[in-house]
Amino acid sequence: MLTIGKRDKETLLDPLFRAGRGFYALIGVLIVIMGWGLFMYIRQIVLGLGVTGMDRPAYWGIYMVNFIFFIGISHAGTLISAILRVTQAEWRRPITRIAEAITAFALVVGTLQIFFDLGRPDRVLYLFWYGRLQSPLLWDAVSVTAYFLGSLTYLYLPIIPDVALLRDNLPADAPAWRERLYAIMALGWRGNRTQWIRLEKTIAVMAVLIIPVAISVHTVISWILATTVQPGWHSTVFGPYFVVGAIFSGIGALFIAMTLARRVMHLEAYITDRQYRNLGYIFITMSAIWFYFTYAEYMTLAAGQGAAEFPILASKLWGAFSPGFWAMVLAMVVAFVVLVFPLILPNSWRKYRIFNPRFTLASAVAFGLAMLLLQVPETEDALAGLSLGLSPIALKIIALVAGVLFIVSILPWLKRHLIDAMVIASGLVLIGMWLERWNIIVPTMVSPRLAPSSWYTPTLTEWSLFAASIALFIFMFALFFKVVPAVSVWEVREGRVIDHVHSQEIMPMPEPSLPARGAMRRSLEETEPTY
Repeated sequence: MLTIGKRDKETLLDPLFRAGRGFYALIGVLIVIMGWGLFMYIRQIVLGLGVTGMDRPAYWGIYMVNFIFFIGISHAGTLISAILRVTQAEWRRPITRIAEAITAFALVVGTLQIFFDLGRPDRVLYLFWYGRLQSPLLWDAVSVTAYFLGSLTYLYLPIIPDVALLRDNLPADAPAWRERLYAIMALGWRGNRTQWIRLEKTIAVMAVLIIPVAISVHTVISWILATTVQPGWHSTVFGPYFVVGAIFSGIGALFIAMTLARRVMHLEAYITDRQYRNLGYIFITMSAIWFYFTYAEYMTLAAGQGAAEFPILASKLWGAFSPGFWAMVLAMVVAFVVLVFPLILPNSWRKYRIFNPRFTLASAVAFGLAMLLLQVPETEDALAGLSLGLSPIALKIIALVAGVLFIVSILPWLKRHLIDAMVIASGLVLIGMWLERWNIIVPTMVSPRLAPSSWYTPTLTEWSLFAASIALFIFMFALFFKVVPAVSVWEVREGRVIDHVHSQEIMPMPEPSLPARGAMRRSLEETEPTY
């Protein structure tokens, strides 16, 4: 019988067999949202894709945006957990299972977007019956399928020792279905030396193999766009650009998921500031790389002045799609500031008046009021006394200055609340990365090379399926972590042993590189030549 320490059992195993009213309320709300989405999907199948905003020539819309977005955040598990495991980063242990779960569930939700986009779900079989090897669409189907199967395997293997622990430490009142489930999932695990050696080798092999598969998935997705001659897509940088964006958004999703698990399941003793700081450094690095690729992509379009390319770029910079583009830029800039600036802010600066809470409140009110007057012109008459007859340009300047002052004024608070800062930055990154996918897909679709321009606006059907997709993602998370521990028990225990061994090591002092002064004098006297 496998045993487990009292603290680990009370924190990691026992909560799996308890569920409060909050859990059931969450599940109920998610089921309602998913039920509404299912109804709208059946309605779309019956009435056709005409209930969506897609039409000639904009055949791709929010469904394709969601497909690229969810496949992107699936890289959290593979390229974070696998790479950190290969590089033997010991601090990764408490967050590996959450990262690997994100991969599996995001792939499920992302693949569903293809079925939504096809209209008739049976058409997905045409890809395999009539698919051409020259088409990146077939490559995408093969790579996503391989990635999904590999990710499920990579998620399941580290679960085996933990479900064996659950099998041998079930409460007396545990339901019979759990006993049968854990017995099946444990695969006869007894924790002997042979089983451990085989498991470690298999996980190591899977960690190495899954990395190129993950990179190929988002590279092939980018090639679906880049191998066409559509303006705005025909770019050689799309492959690495999409991979970087996928890792970037995946880390953001991981931050939010691990924070929710930490607070809801009371895992503060396992997921500590160490994980947030180390993962934050990777987050900052990926943020800088993303800015580099974004600037390179749009700079080449602007400098090229192509007859078909430049109108689409203009629509993003100052045209119809400019709100979404600049919202993306703003979200990413603010996220970078939230990540970096608190780290370099000296503690002595807190005494300045700009960091006073009243100043923060005043700048927030000024920013909100200016944005209200800009976005809702009808309120200008009612607030004429406050607007003072300012022009739209002046209001934009006021909003910009107030927004900057607000962000600067909360930097000391962000410095004191590391986890909250990471969550805020992660939320902004996820919003920004979804807008990035929108800015890539939609402006090109409505302005193709060989057809007249059109417009695309998502309908209630598309937004309903988007909400249902997010609800399904959360639903799978909630149920999964009621069956298996959110933190890998055996990996954490192994990490404690490694840390203990390292703490017992005594580093020897280095040997002196030069002999002592007296020995040196004697050595020189002995070697002095005589005449």
